[in-house]
Amino acid sequence: MFVDINDNPLNVEILGDGEQTIIAHHGAPGLGSLAEPEASFGRLADDYRVVVFDARGSGRSGQAGPFTHEQWVADVEGLRRWLGVEQVIVAGGSYGGFIAMEYAARHPGRVSAVVLRDTSADNANQELAVRNAAASSRARIDPAKLDRIMSGTVRDDDDLRDCWREILPLYDHDYDPAKVEQRVAATPYHYETHNYAFAVNQPGYDIKHLLPGITAPTLITVGRHDWITPVECSETIAALIPGAELRVFERSGHSPQVEEADLWEATVRDFLSRVRERA
Repeated sequence: MFVDINDNPLNVEILGDGEQTIIAHHGAPGLGSLAEPEASFGRLADDYRVVVFDARGSGRSGQAGPFTHEQWVADVEGLRRWLGVEQVIVAGGSYGGFIAMEYAARHPGRVSAVVLRDTSADNANQELAVRNAAASSRARIDPAKLDRIMSGTVRDDDDLRDCWREILPLYDHDYDPAKVEQRVAATPYHYETHNYAFAVNQPGYDIKHLLPGITAPTLITVGRHDWITPVECSETIAALIPGAELRVFERSGHSPQVEEADLWEATVRDFLSRVRERA
């Protein structure tokens, strides 16, 4: 369904009808869509109401700017209000984790729990990612394409597709070229959103000072072999959010929710069950 949130239509799907609501934010603005959180958090729809959506500027949602963190956080709050719930479990992976953390820090009274996956609290991951890409023995990455996608200077949707294809071999623990091509074909491309996120938002991104203000119980999950938001990024988050739990998935890259799906699901279910019992 399409829901007008802050004067922009968002493509929203609601899975399940549990008493507690999870709002899950996808990563990769301009490349991501609700398909990723639907596949992972949708598995929890037997116990929770799971809300997934294409963020402003991504997927099938409206393309009205601005594509700022402030606007994306405001859209999460607008979605919560539309749902008519007092509190939500907020979740996000990769860039979606940026928004989930900012929402939890800026709206602490509206968050009952936080679930993060392979994310970072500042832009330190950018330098680490470039270093990891250069050191990879799996694929020789074209430095120019890597630079364009990481710096937000891709030329158009076709160029974004080419750059995305270039770096996809780095993401998974077990490399499968066929899966890379499937992901390239399935991805919705919005280069202007991507460029804004990485050329404008990323250079000054640093919310470490906000993390001690997150009061909700927080679970942080990360793949041991994540090249773009390495384990040390999650360790920084865990050290700054009071009482946060960190779980590292040993046979995963950037997507433990896919590569170790059953273990990841069990970990999230256990965490949320304990949060519910304490409440």
